[in-house]
Amino acid sequence: MSERVRFDFSGLDVIVTGGTSGIGAATARAFSTAGARVVATGTRNTEAEYPDFPKGVGYRKLQLEREASIQEFAASVKSIDILINNAGHIMPQASFAESVQVNLNAVYQLSAALQARLAVSKLENGGSIVNIASMMSFFGSPYMPGYGAAKAGVVQLTKTLAAAWAKDNIRVNAVAAGSVPTKMTSQYANDPHWSKVVSDGTPMARWGKPEELAAPILFLCSPAASFITGHTVVVDGGYSIID
Repeated sequence: MSERVRFDFSGLDVIVTGGTSGIGAATARAFSTAGARVVATGTRNTEAEYPDFPKGVGYRKLQLEREASIQEFAASVKSIDILINNAGHIMPQASFAESVQVNLNAVYQLSAALQARLAVSKLENGGSIVNIASMMSFFGSPYMPGYGAAKAGVVQLTKTLAAAWAKDNIRVNAVAAGSVPTKMTSQYANDPHWSKVVSDGTPMARWGKPEELAAPILFLCSPAASFITGHTVVVDGGYSIID
């Protein structure tokens, strides 16, 4: 993230789901650098099992495919100011229901379970949620219908929760990520053909970096975005503006 832009989240509590690599790890690292106490979630037993786990960040196991795991995790959270619903999976072999649970239902279940604590956040102008959407929120997904439908639902859920929870002083926004090399997208990013297809279809002629997603996420949670709620910020190098 550019040194020309600095945020201060000192003394605040942040949870980043799926914060063990890629966009999630970059976001957890950025919040930690900005002074926040950060907990990143993953599906393995310890953070030692993740080679790219961000230093200075706490770890908790969380299985988004199981609502019981979500509720157990939420019940253990004593204080939270910012929730980043980043975790998700492209699962070609998964059922439609499994994809929707992990990529959409879990976003609502965790947010709702933490609503009361976000409502008493120490964050200036109230608690903040940022959901991670996708280009598949807007375009058809012929190979992964569950993932595409779930990510489209994330955009609408963001609007709905923003409207419902404004009275609780909670802002809810989303970031729609363009193509970024991560563990989840590695099969495409590392394929010369598909890597070029994406780059050729992007006005900036390249893939994004995880840090380039972390920066707008921090902005949306900051006092600089205090009058922004219910919106999805597209961060895609211009991919979605080309016909």
